[in-house]
Amino acid sequence: MTENMRAIVYRSFGEPEVLELAEVPRPVPRPHEVLVRVRAAAVNPPDWKLRRTPYPPDYTEPPLIPGWDVSGVVEEIGGYVGRFKPGDEVFGMVNFPLYAGAYAEYVVARPRQLARKPSGVDHARAAALAMPGLTAWQAFSDIADVSSGQRVLVHAAAGGVGHMAVQLAKLRGGYVIGTTRAAKHAFVRGLGADEVIDYTSVDFADAVPDVDVVFDLVGGDYPARSLPALRPGGAFIGAAGMTPADEAAYAEAGLRFGSFSVEPDHAALAELAALAADGKLAPHVDRIFPLAEAAKAHALIESGDFVGKLVLEI
Repeated sequence: MTENMRAIVYRSFGEPEVLELAEVPRPVPRPHEVLVRVRAAAVNPPDWKLRRTPYPPDYTEPPLIPGWDVSGVVEEIGGYVGRFKPGDEVFGMVNFPLYAGAYAEYVVARPRQLARKPSGVDHARAAALAMPGLTAWQAFSDIADVSSGQRVLVHAAAGGVGHMAVQLAKLRGGYVIGTTRAAKHAFVRGLGADEVIDYTSVDFADAVPDVDVVFDLVGGDYPARSLPALRPGGAFIGAAGMTPADEAAYAEAGLRFGSFSVEPDHAALAELAALAADGKLAPHVDRIFPLAEAAKAHALIESGDFVGKLVLEI
């Protein structure tokens, strides 16, 4: 007999109101998967973007359950014997960018998409650590190896990924400049940023010359506007994407650049967990919503009127 679980489902694409709490079949782990009882699921920008519009290959046919970032407890291991056993506390980014269905009481995952939850860190903050932490970690490792004394410009520094990037760049010894609205300056300085710029009143390209690394989480015209800020030999990390024209301009200028998309990475998750357990890395949760209020969380994340992360508690 199939067991059910509670999950957030959308049966059509649209505004946050399409999200509804429903009873759906509980997933069954295959031999290469574990079943995780979800305690918290983080809300990320891809969640609402995919709720609005079909996106091939996995997001074209509702009903769908949003979400990738989870923290919880291993419930079953299927036919798998290895890294985890039932009762282990784990966190991770499940199956991104393919379908995962994390806004639910249970989710299945491959064990190497998970790591042990950092000790002393609750489930809400562990869930908030996964995608943002991995994005910043992989960007600084794979595209721009940030090192001591380098000047690092982080756009959208008060957001989910941005607030992780500020902290990780500081841990690597960087001199960190963040862009965000004036109301969020104190938050970003509290993360360790050396300078904070109000992008609504100052042209950051004029205010921040000779940057070694730009970490862009905005997109649009930000790659083009960031180019003059980079010194020779600098690097641009386009986590929000780059157009062919942007790439051509950076290539002509002789600068390193890369469009970047995060991927599951259990080894990096373990490194992040160790930093969080030692108090060196602090995922900030602005608000926690019960699972049934996922629509409110989506409306808030689209507004941008928060700092750090939003999380669903289950």
